[in-house]
Amino acid sequence: MTVSIFSRPIARNKLSGEIENMLLNGIIKGQLKVGEKLPTERELARELDVNRSTVREALGKLESLDLVEIRHGDGVYVKDYLKSGSLELIRSLIRLDEGQRDNVIKTLLRFRTVIAPEMASLAARNRTDEHLASLEEVIRDDGLSVLEKDLHVHHVIALASTNILYLVLLNFFNKFTEEFAYLYFDDPVNAERSKRFHEDIFGAIRDRNDKKAKRIMEEVMKFAEDAVAAYLKQENHARR
Repeated sequence: MTVSIFSRPIARNKLSGEIENMLLNGIIKGQLKVGEKLPTERELARELDVNRSTVREALGKLESLDLVEIRHGDGVYVKDYLKSGSLELIRSLIRLDEGQRDNVIKTLLRFRTVIAPEMASLAARNRTDEHLASLEEVIRDDGLSVLEKDLHVHHVIALASTNILYLVLLNFFNKFTEEFAYLYFDDPVNAERSKRFHEDIFGAIRDRNDKKAKRIMEEVMKFAEDAVAAYLKQENHARR
């Protein structure tokens, strides 16, 4: 095994997560090759100065992410994450390092910019009176922050689209949005843009204007994508 993978010290209060990240980093960067057999639990525990249960926990997490295959009685083998990786892998990649985090965030925003407009278009065509009432209730609720409204607005739109895949994808995006919302919503200009978006998308969905709903969603998603990219660039410049 490449020695550099385990070159940094492990924080004793989060051993399993640290080992998981070390192996994940090795797999993503190609230091651990597809099909490569990892050292045994005993060997890893000895090399890292931890107990075997800690190693087993880390390997179990990697198995759940479809990054390794545990063949009982044989060993643990690295899988091709480009073929087996799922959305949960994205959340793990964000934790690796700042550079990886920024790239993943930009990729996620680009992906959402592609799918969200179609979701809005379907919502305008398929929405019920109940969906419209829920959307209006959220927008008019002064007890919610702009972020909370935004999360609820997108959720109602996904419901109104009647596409279960959009709902599942949105659940994933919302976990990501809650964690990194500051990248966008900390700027008052962006918050005001979202308020306008809420009103505009409500009108388009109310009128069942699918083309307008799609255009409105395209515009706000692109605006958010550019705003976050600018924030990350500024953040990286400040760290230098």
